[in-house]
Amino acid sequence: MPIQTETELYAPIKQYFEQQGYTVRAEIKHCDLVAIRGDEPPIVVELKKSFNIPLLVQGIDRLRLTEQVYVAFELPNKGRAPHRLQWEDVRRLCRMLGLGVLTVQFYKRKKPAVDLVCEPSPYMLRHNKRAALRVVTEFHERSGDYNVGGSSKQKLMTAYREKSLHCAYLMREHGPLSPRQLRDFTSNKAVSSLLQKNYYRWFIRQSRGIYHITPAGEKALNEYAHVVAAYSAATGDSAIRPTL
Repeated sequence: MPIQTETELYAPIKQYFEQQGYTVRAEIKHCDLVAIRGDEPPIVVELKKSFNIPLLVQGIDRLRLTEQVYVAFELPNKGRAPHRLQWEDVRRLCRMLGLGVLTVQFYKRKKPAVDLVCEPSPYMLRHNKRAALRVVTEFHERSGDYNVGGSSKQKLMTAYREKSLHCAYLMREHGPLSPRQLRDFTSNKAVSSLLQKNYYRWFIRQSRGIYHITPAGEKALNEYAHVVAAYSAATGDSAIRPTL
């Protein structure tokens, strides 16, 4: 059963630091918990029933007092990370903010268990140039904006899907085509690989080096008629014909 108030976190976390030789006091200058050991800088812990933005904001505010700031909350049900995240996501987020993370798991017959998720050590984010280049490439290779931001569990109109649709459209308009002909039509140097992999099963090889559209490809052209219309307009072809 979830805890009722954040004060239930205080005792187990106090004991956690006392076992490491700290003296612990509560509610010092608006800090939920302060722990000091000898001449070391103070540790500040902010408590909340669950992991949320107000907890992070409180933690960031306490960084003006010390570099050793933790946020603490009850371990979610079944040990899963909160908000459908992975624990690595939580660690990365909090380390980027300069915060440590503690969780407390409560039991019916055992004492609560405190777990250190991460220390409040600085996190240096390294940019992934290769991943950034893939974003830029995908952006420029799309012919238009056919998706809605924030969509989930829906087919996305990627550059790869666009290129496949373009090939299917040309085959429907001109009949069976060779990779070289498609390359001339589309300026896509990777068209041979696209046809061979045939990821969507939209193409079929009629003979050596000659490909044609499948019923699945015809269906896709109807399904994505708003995208295919752009190819028709760009090439000056007649209106899109319906699938027979």
